Amino acid sequence: QVPLVESGGGLVQAGGSLRLSCVASGDAFSYFRMGWFRQAPGKEREFVASITRSAGTTTYADSVKGRFTVSRDNAKSAVYLQMNSLKPEDTALYSCAADIGRRIYDYWGQGTQVTVSS
Repeated sequence: QVPLVESGGGLVQAGGSLRLSCVASGDAFSYFRMGWFRQAPGKEREFVASITRSAGTTTYADSVKGRFTVSRDNAKSAVYLQMNSLKPEDTALYSCAADIGRRIYDYWGQGTQVTVSS
């Protein structure tokens, strides 16, 4: 098990910023590829961003490129999602996930709600 706990969500006006955090328990965090996903009401979960274990490679959904930045601090077992220029369509439950080496996201957090008002 890899417990993941997200925080940092909230209500923000369009154009504003939020920084989400996800902290993992255990000592193996630096070996995990980490991802951020989101799910809006009535919609399927979608990929937002990912970061390799060394932070050498980041990947973003087209809808967030240039606005969101994923980063990690392996010493703190944490991954972050800086979200700028937020839009109402970014409103969703944001979850982090861990790929422990099987090329799939095995473990998921409970999520943190982000609501962007127009």
